[in-house]
Amino acid sequence: MPRHIVRLLVLMVAFVAVAYGAKRYFTVDSFYEYGHYRGGSVADIASDKPKYKGNANCQPCHAEVFAQWSAGIHNSVDVGKAVKCEVCHGPAGGRDSLGMFVNAATGPDHPNNLKLAIPTDSRQLCTLCHEKMTGRPAQQRQIVVADHAADQQCTLCHNAHSPRLGLVSAASAAPAPPRGDAEQGKAKAEVCAACHGPEGVSVDLPGPTLAGQRADYIVASIKAYAGGARDNPVMSPVAQTLESADADDLAAHFSGLKCESSLAAAPPKPAAICVTCHGANGQSTILAAPNLLGQSKDYLTATIAAYKDGTRKNDMMAGVVKNLSDADAETAAAYYVGASCKRD
Repeated sequence: MPRHIVRLLVLMVAFVAVAYGAKRYFTVDSFYEYGHYRGGSVADIASDKPKYKGNANCQPCHAEVFAQWSAGIHNSVDVGKAVKCEVCHGPAGGRDSLGMFVNAATGPDHPNNLKLAIPTDSRQLCTLCHEKMTGRPAQQRQIVVADHAADQQCTLCHNAHSPRLGLVSAASAAPAPPRGDAEQGKAKAEVCAACHGPEGVSVDLPGPTLAGQRADYIVASIKAYAGGARDNPVMSPVAQTLESADADDLAAHFSGLKCESSLAAAPPKPAAICVTCHGANGQSTILAAPNLLGQSKDYLTATIAAYKDGTRKNDMMAGVVKNLSDADAETAAAYYVGASCKRD
């Protein structure tokens, strides 16, 4: 046999021997135990400290929010909708860095030494699932962001933990009883009659109807005028003279004056945008919004104009009315004028 063939065969045998030895030496025993990977990696991965703790970990400290989530659309597992706490707030656990391919069984945990993130831009978060796009399942609520709320945050109108419920509902969560004394408030309200009417009902007067308005909204409005968040040449100086007890007493008095709605069940289209917060019958469906029952057309159109030009500031209202035409504003205002207010 030629010498060069012998050398080639020897080289091949040596290569096979080295390769076999390397495979036996470098290949771990658990390789191919379950498939074409190291079987022991399963146990190693299982020994990692978990990052995601699950919703049950949140329940003890956040029972109220957990209850909202549990009853809401984000917990509809039967239809494949399960948005868990850590999807929005990040993992409730962490792992210490021990190096590449080194498993960690230690690390921070919430709430001990790890603070969860509170999302500040709900538009970026909510639109991950709800922005209208081709191919997205029709069963999943979709919106065209620019038309739906422009640059307003989703959380202005929606409870992040149970979006379908909106903000705190006036129907499901009754406001607390007025803190003030209604009889004291009646005496103090004499100075209010020139603008708001002797019984809190404004007829051809510059101020809004206060009869039947929610007490907490009246108090908040007085504080806004007193602190400068709202500016009005008449109300601002008046509010600045009132003590907290005065505001509570006035609120107790006016909220006790009842209004009866005579509004149609189906509002015209321009007024429909108001119904979500202010109610089809003029009584607000969420605690953050005032009743519009019995307000005058002039007052409502002037208020809409003030939100549009920035004279009166409210992020949600500014977004709602900015594309509302003057004709639509007139129609919406005319709808709520169809209510009447009277004392019991």
